Amino acid sequence: MLDIKWKPQKTLSIPLHQQISNYMKNKIMTGEWTIGTKLPPQRHLAKLFQVNRSTIVTALDELAADGLIESKVGSGTRVINNTWGLLTSTPPPDWISYVKSGIHKPNKSIIQQINKAEAEPGFIRLGTGELSPDLLPNEKMAGILQFNHARPLSLGYAEPKGSLSLRKSVSAYLKEKGIAASPESILIVSGGLQALQLIAIGLLDRGSTILHETPSYLNSVHVFQSAGMNLFGIPLDEEGIQCNSIPRIKRQHKAALLYTIPTFHNPTGTLMSEKRRLELMEVCQKEAIPIIEDDVYGDLWLEESPQKPLKANDTQGNVLYIGSMSKSLSPGLRIGWIAGPEPVIERLSDIKMQTDYGSSSVSQFAVDNWLRSGHYKEFLIELKIELRYRRNFTHQILKKHFSEIATWSIPKGGFYIWLKLQPKVSTRKLFDLALREGILINPGNVYDKHDDQHLRISYSYASLEQLEEGLIQLAKLIKHYSLK
Repeated sequence: MLDIKWKPQKTLSIPLHQQISNYMKNKIMTGEWTIGTKLPPQRHLAKLFQVNRSTIVTALDELAADGLIESKVGSGTRVINNTWGLLTSTPPPDWISYVKSGIHKPNKSIIQQINKAEAEPGFIRLGTGELSPDLLPNEKMAGILQFNHARPLSLGYAEPKGSLSLRKSVSAYLKEKGIAASPESILIVSGGLQALQLIAIGLLDRGSTILHETPSYLNSVHVFQSAGMNLFGIPLDEEGIQCNSIPRIKRQHKAALLYTIPTFHNPTGTLMSEKRRLELMEVCQKEAIPIIEDDVYGDLWLEESPQKPLKANDTQGNVLYIGSMSKSLSPGLRIGWIAGPEPVIERLSDIKMQTDYGSSSVSQFAVDNWLRSGHYKEFLIELKIELRYRRNFTHQILKKHFSEIATWSIPKGGFYIWLKLQPKVSTRKLFDLALREGILINPGNVYDKHDDQHLRISYSYASLEQLEEGLIQLAKLIKHYSLK
């Protein structure tokens, strides 16, 4: 879908249809809308431009008369010509075919809608998995970035594995979690998603099968699928991923590795029990299945300190551990890490150098200072107080307005409440209804294509006022919709 922000100006003497026609013609003639580009339906264009549908029809008729667009029943309206086609007999490149041929799979359409709506002001974002701007440590960050001569900032490229100073700080930070990882066995990456991308292209053969919990964050990104991998989901229960079926599934599907979020799972908020963690480690070691442990929410416990990461009990180098500052400090820093066997880290660092030549030196400097100064621990104490209040606040709203239409568990940390709707309501249709009301939700089919019962509710992003307003309105939509 085209991203159109422009609006015609009703105060101008130029007719609205002419303004719209000129705008669209300019997009086509400059090559921004290439041959084959599909235009939105007339009703959608009328909504985008805030005009009557008849005005859109007149504008499109002019473009069709100029030979720039063509409408066909069943396939919509597409660009068929542009400045190069009008002036020469040699057709321009068919960029649409290139777009469709790219090896990286496009996002699901609903995720594209979510990403686009998150960039628009005015939406109440009930599913966004990041910290609210109000919770980010802007003032402290400004102080951290006051460079001094004692710890000078280097604006050059860091070494392949990342800043040695930062890797030493991360090593000390991981030791407090029970993880023994020397700086040589740590790779600094640009967030957890890049860690997965490096693993996908650096360690696995095309056609490999990745095991994961169902539902899973992996289903909302196509990092493994775009590298030619297959995903196979294993059900969750209240203790975490169910391990009993892993040996059979490995034999049937030739599983290459297992991806898990054992601590405050995304999207369900599940905290894997100590017993299940030991079972998972034992099964995967016995079956020689490496584990990717995604622990980006591990610092965000809101009750007692959670169990140690899987990596803390890894004595055979079976676990690749992913951490990040995106959820706990700042999504904009784009700094995370992978800890694992040195040969693996060497391989992944080589791939990283080939793709981006290293993560931001400024961001690495900032995270290093946060960890070394003790400010990160101080900030976490404050942050968890706020998140605990938000979680409890959200729970009270749910109790009051959703008790008859949904069930849920109270998470012990992280960002998410996994809401299971009772009425026979299509969450995909609910998504569209809520979007029209200015409410953005994350339905369960984002994380499991067969799930049409759940919503991922995040208490980390929207303000308290927005949480209350959005959830009350959402409850009304569900009740009204389910009665039809």
